Amino acid sequence: MSAAAPRGARSRRDLLIDTTLDVIAEHGVAGTTHRRVAAAAGVPLGSTTYYFADLADLLQAAFGRFADLISERFEARLAPARTPAEAITAITDFLLGDDDPRELALSYEFYALAIRQPAVAALVEAWFARSQQALAPFFDAVTARMIDTHVEGLFTYRGLAHDAADGPEIRRALELLSGISAAE
Repeated sequence: MSAAAPRGARSRRDLLIDTTLDVIAEHGVAGTTHRRVAAAAGVPLGSTTYYFADLADLLQAAFGRFADLISERFEARLAPARTPAEAITAITDFLLGDDDPRELALSYEFYALAIRQPAVAALVEAWFARSQQALAPFFDAVTARMIDTHVEGLFTYRGLAHDAADGPEIRRALELLSGISAAE
């Protein structure tokens, strides 16, 4: 592939990855095919096999992109924090601001596929490690892992439950997990 693509222009490979995420969000992994992705992207069917060895390769690229996007947003939310209390506030704001049904569906599909495909499981593990690394300046390793676990669980809960946790409840749970009051 040429590196001379115009600035801001997506390569066909990038278009296929982004479109795959849209197809997964709409049809699930089980309903995602090369044909469906190519049609949604408006490209010839052969493009999918030109850029990706098989459907598993395409799914890995798509979920890798998804994990990177969520991680970047989480890291950006934490970046201004200087103290553990500010980190708790940033995490609470992150959780309250990210109720996108598309992203929730993608997360569920990602986790389900990871159960069956070791390469995808490695992507999930790397995603978790990246989140914990973002938390490391504020919390010890065990606390960072527990907070990350709580964040992942809250995304699931908030996506499925009618009585999802609100800001004060989320903040209180993070304070209990960390042993730090956000008011400090």
